[in-house]
Amino acid sequence: MSEIWDELDQLLDSRERVAMATLVATRGTTPKKEGAKMWVGEGGRILGSVTIGGCVDARVIEEAEEILAAGSAKRIAMSLSDEEAWDFGMSCAGTVEVLIEPVALGEPSDPVVQAYARVRESVAAGRHAIVVSRLDSDSARLVIVERQGRSGTLGSTDLDAAAVAAAEGVIARGSSRTIELQLGESTIELFFELHGPTARLLVFGATTVAIPLVELARTLGFRTVVVDARPRFASAERFPNAGEIRIGDPAEIAMELPLGPTTCVVLLAHDYKYDVPILREVLQHDVAYLGLLGSRGRGRAILDFLREEGVPEEQLQRIHVPVGLDIGAQSAPEIALSILAEAVAVRSGRGGGKMRARPAPGA
Repeated sequence: MSEIWDELDQLLDSRERVAMATLVATRGTTPKKEGAKMWVGEGGRILGSVTIGGCVDARVIEEAEEILAAGSAKRIAMSLSDEEAWDFGMSCAGTVEVLIEPVALGEPSDPVVQAYARVRESVAAGRHAIVVSRLDSDSARLVIVERQGRSGTLGSTDLDAAAVAAAEGVIARGSSRTIELQLGESTIELFFELHGPTARLLVFGATTVAIPLVELARTLGFRTVVVDARPRFASAERFPNAGEIRIGDPAEIAMELPLGPTTCVVLLAHDYKYDVPILREVLQHDVAYLGLLGSRGRGRAILDFLREEGVPEEQLQRIHVPVGLDIGAQSAPEIALSILAEAVAVRSGRGGGKMRARPAPGA
């Protein structure tokens, strides 16, 4: 969901009215998850996508002009044939639902503008936040911030309370979703749009592999930090798009950096005097991914050393060494790709196997 902030920044500069389309439900497997957004401006400007192109995005663009003129939201559902689903990126036929709403970006009082401003602040502070919207009415927004309460309203205190109760499950599940809530004799559909702290990639060792690794990680939405003791290597010239460059003793810097469930750590220095103390520190935290560059032999030696120091076996199993998926990587960019592919797979709870080896839903 990190791309939403880049898109919003571009749109807020123009202060135009836009139609905001949100993917609120899918039936089938698709590369776009619930919460994916597309923005269509009054002048025809388009940012983002609720699919990977094709019939659904085209339908959204068609509907946008009418929605902007009418000033009211519309929910559309599209049933896809097998052929259309394949074009959409789904493994089999199914249904997608998209909520399209007018948003006055130039109006600070617009509920959507207010909601995303609150969410951005919360995410920057390291907290999860959920934007809850009704699928049967216009614009109403309730923002629920992890351990910080709520703001806005869905129009009823009882409904707000029910939404807050359901939010805990959404955070635990880790993804946006549509939920039906029973309120008295009425069933109300709400969309829970989950936002979490930006994923971070900490790279220890400003090596040749680190350069494409940082570039690719930035494309994938990671905030990157490069750490090295050598100023000539850890420079802005070599890493122009790094979020942060830290120069000094890597082990000491590792103790200063935030380490948690949204952090991936990769050690590329290939130097025992740095690798071992960094691993000691990182293993004390519940990071999303921990990869170590090196051969199997070198990896065994480091694991044996840490094992003899008393590091529990279950912690040692968290170290991915040799780092990366086996894609036959040879060049620095290929090695960087294999590392990030493994990191993404581990974060998603996947093994990184071939897509065709997994049966399609319902098969």
